[in-house]
Amino acid sequence: MKSGLLTIGLTTLDVVARPIDGLPSGEGTTLIEGIACAPAGTAAGAAMVAATLGVPVKLASAVGGDLIGRFVRMALDEAGVDTSLLATMDGAPTSTTVLAVDSQGRRPNFHALGAGMFATVTDNVLAAARETRFLHYAGVGGPKLDRGPGAELLRAAHEAGAIITCDLISPQPSALQELERLLPYVDYFMPSAAEALALTGTEDLDAAADAFLALGAKACIIKNGGQGSYIVLPSGRFTLPAHRITPVDTTSCGDSYCAGFIAALNRGWEPLEACRFATATAAQVAQALATLGKLESFEATEAAMTAARTAESA
Repeated sequence: MKSGLLTIGLTTLDVVARPIDGLPSGEGTTLIEGIACAPAGTAAGAAMVAATLGVPVKLASAVGGDLIGRFVRMALDEAGVDTSLLATMDGAPTSTTVLAVDSQGRRPNFHALGAGMFATVTDNVLAAARETRFLHYAGVGGPKLDRGPGAELLRAAHEAGAIITCDLISPQPSALQELERLLPYVDYFMPSAAEALALTGTEDLDAAADAFLALGAKACIIKNGGQGSYIVLPSGRFTLPAHRITPVDTTSCGDSYCAGFIAALNRGWEPLEACRFATATAAQVAQALATLGKLESFEATEAAMTAARTAESA
């Protein structure tokens, strides 16, 4: 029986500081509550969260041949992520983002492009896709994945029986054309609400989901931040609320939702209950800085989900 998760797409280092409500003039020092750094990105962030939730994970992506790249690899290794498919691009920097989170949880960011965008499909990645139980494709917009290689990877995984989830790096103008190639192989398409509406040109999530289903996706799970998620499954259409929390840093919530969903499916949960667990995962991540936030384990997240569900029904 196949097992484990393969993620492919963007890898970055996130440096998160909070609270920053404005840049001081001059060169003075301003004391803040905290600074954290961690591997992140559509593929590496999801991989790190899934590993923390007990899923065996391989990451297919790239880092630069610099100190940041070595740090990212070390942190992923320590989290339990298999980095044997994480390429090192000598002479290139590692993609890095500095996020200045303000007192309201808003997070303007500053991104330096680097190797992380250049994940590619090698023979070893194709072989891993044929052996994995889950493939999280988080590479839409990747220059070495779009226009053919990504679709080839998904086709190979689909034919081998993998469960395929899909997210986007960013909703670029070419993304819809790429989704036309990919979605016939995708079991669960998982965009954000902003991405879904921008890509389809519609004004409501129901119509956006219908557009993605028409392109071939088997199901559509739309992440809608503090409003929760809108879920279209073969069994019906559902809206799940977000947890009632005070968010500290929502930077990796979308990636953590995807990882939580996969982790619950890996335990044999039904898709709608897996979405409840994904909601709890994102809530745990949002309550502290960087990729993992206050996430501890599958069991602790399940307890938080149960508590939140009890509060909803009270």
